[in-house]
Amino acid sequence: MNDYSQYLGKIPLFRDLSNEELQEISQLAKVRNYKKNMIIFLEGEPGEALYFVISGKVKISMMTEDGREQILHILQHGDVFAEVVLIDRGPYPASAEVIEAGQIGMLMNDDLENYLRTNPDLALKLLRLMSKRLRMAQIQVRDLALKDTYGRLASMLLMLAKDHGEAGPSGITIDLPLGRQELANLIGTTRETVTRILGDFKKNKCIELDKQVITIINEAKLKTWL
Repeated sequence: MNDYSQYLGKIPLFRDLSNEELQEISQLAKVRNYKKNMIIFLEGEPGEALYFVISGKVKISMMTEDGREQILHILQHGDVFAEVVLIDRGPYPASAEVIEAGQIGMLMNDDLENYLRTNPDLALKLLRLMSKRLRMAQIQVRDLALKDTYGRLASMLLMLAKDHGEAGPSGITIDLPLGRQELANLIGTTRETVTRILGDFKKNKCIELDKQVITIINEAKLKTWL
């Protein structure tokens, strides 16, 4: 049986578990290799497991009523997702797609629920994670309702830089393989609008562009668009 305890111990949700507890969780885990653009699960499919990212990046999205994709989260190493189906036992409320090849782990709901019955501290951390996700969703809804497209894109770039940014001599580079359409899907607008606004941000020396790579070179100036 494979031992994934070394990976689990680096994930915030499991970080405080003892070595023995990590071994127990490890025995329940299944880990799979995913290539870019592979689907982990689709919105509406029966929810059967909690997932965690060992390596690579995952896009969580759902379809709007008019058939457009709305990206909810971009996840990377250490992030956990699909935790809601452990509680309500309903279908997956969104789809998960790999946007950077890597390893994804999964814990079946029945196995994890049985374990949580004897580890209330882990159950509490899971509830805190769900609360954090709810707060992020509320921020997205607020931005969609109250901010114009310039403000929404500036806010999203700052958030992506915080979660996926790499500091360098020129500024903070967003380490994500996101195209213009995916950025548009993150803030609820069109690809053409995103392209135009990025051009304006560049003209105002807030960012630098190199194909899909975005570097924030003046964070303070970018915040003036909020």
